[in-house]
Amino acid sequence: MKQGIRVCVVDKHPLFRDGVILALNSQADIEIVGHGSLIEDAIRLAQDQMPDVIVIDTGTLGRSMEAVEAILQQDSGIGILFLADTAEEEHVYAALKRGVRGYILKGASRAELLQAVLVLGQGQSFISPSLAAKLLMRSGTAHYVELKASSPNLPHLTPRERQILSILVQGRSNKEIGNSLDLSEKTIKHHLTNILQKLRVRNRVEAALMMSSHMPQHQPHS
Repeated sequence: MKQGIRVCVVDKHPLFRDGVILALNSQADIEIVGHGSLIEDAIRLAQDQMPDVIVIDTGTLGRSMEAVEAILQQDSGIGILFLADTAEEEHVYAALKRGVRGYILKGASRAELLQAVLVLGQGQSFISPSLAAKLLMRSGTAHYVELKASSPNLPHLTPRERQILSILVQGRSNKEIGNSLDLSEKTIKHHLTNILQKLRVRNRVEAALMMSSHMPQHQPHS
C-alpha cells in the first residue's frame, strides 16, 4: 500500500543532494524511493521506481531537455521539479513547455521545497512566487497580444477564458479585467477559478507565467 508521495532526488553534488533528502524525509507523507547523481539516473529511476515526483538539479540536467521527455515517456503523470541556481527566463519557459511542473531556486527555504513537492504530488504545478513575478516583469508581458480562440496550447480553455487570461498576463486586477470585457468582478473571479483548475496551477501569477511560456517571446531591443 502506498505510504505517501514517492520522490526521487537527482543532484550531482552529494552534500546538496543529502540536504534535500533530509529535508524531504522530515515530512511524514513524503517517501524517498531513490536518488542519483546523473541525469541518466533520473531516467532510470522514473522507470524502475515509478515515483510521483522527481527533484532534479538543473546543473545536473545541463542544457538539454531530452531527459525530461524521456522521463515523461515513462509516465506522463510524474511531477518534475527543477532546482536551479539562477532563474534564466529561456530555460524556465523551455522547461514548462516540455512538461516540467515545478521550478524553484536552490536558495529556497525548506518549507518552500516541501510545499513544491506536496503540490506536485497532487498533480498540480508549483513555481516560486518570487521567481514567477520576476520572470513576468522581465519578459515584458504587457505587450503580448490576445490569445486566439483556436490556440492549440490551451485546448481546454473556452474562448472567454483565453480572453481573460490574455488580459491577466498584463498584470490587471479582476476589476480591470471586468471593465475591459464589460463583465462583473464576480464573473471574472468565477472564470479565474475555472482557469486555475484547468491549468492545474495555484494562483494567477503561475497562470500568467504558464500562458507566457506558450507564447512567442519578444526579440530583445538593440
